[in-house]
Amino acid sequence: MQVTPYKNSEQQKKQQVEQMFDNIAPRYDFLNHFLSLGIDKLWRKKAIRILSGYKTDYILDVATGTGDFAVAAAKLKPRKIIGFDLSEQMLSVGRDKVIRLGLNDLIEFRKGDSEDMPFVDGQFDAITVAFGVRNFENLENGLKEFFRVLKSNGVAIILEFSKPRYFPMKQFYLFYFFKILPFIGRLVSKDSSAYSYLPASVMAFPDDQKFISVLQNVGFSNCRQIRLTFGIATIYIAQK
Repeated sequence: MQVTPYKNSEQQKKQQVEQMFDNIAPRYDFLNHFLSLGIDKLWRKKAIRILSGYKTDYILDVATGTGDFAVAAAKLKPRKIIGFDLSEQMLSVGRDKVIRLGLNDLIEFRKGDSEDMPFVDGQFDAITVAFGVRNFENLENGLKEFFRVLKSNGVAIILEFSKPRYFPMKQFYLFYFFKILPFIGRLVSKDSSAYSYLPASVMAFPDDQKFISVLQNVGFSNCRQIRLTFGIATIYIAQK
């Protein structure tokens, strides 16, 4: 069964995800960094260090949200970064951010569906995405689009939450994810569902070797993973 943000809604998952991120956009950055204790910034930095080993003239940051990953990728000095997302409110926060940082000539934001992207085949050297693929309505369709718009030998760097395997981190993680995080998230974001959806979506996501199998099924090769912080998150690397 597919996990959606609003259980009583008749909308499709991608419409619900768009609504959810529109709702929480003003407080998203604060909550993201606060609830992860700032570790998410270190994860992105590690992902960018990995990406630095590949060609990065043209980068597509999928599910860019407010643009944190796109901003981090700017240090690679690409020619262009396009941040792509469903949520106009998240993109609005991102546009303000890159203007403040003086990166608005480098980073461009566009709204759209990651499972049906308006880009030509082989347009990008690299794709980045942080905490976004588990929100796809159809995971394989989204990853097929990644494969299509990447150049030959292009790389996808996917940062996503995963599930710790071992005691005591596994037990602490589950308690924090299902008790503490939703309570704080509801209090600050004013969206009663968004931070309950987050742990539920992580639990439903096919992480580890299952996700690598999905990447391989849509055509990617040289797929590997690097588990972070006792398995709380994982960086997946896949080449076309």
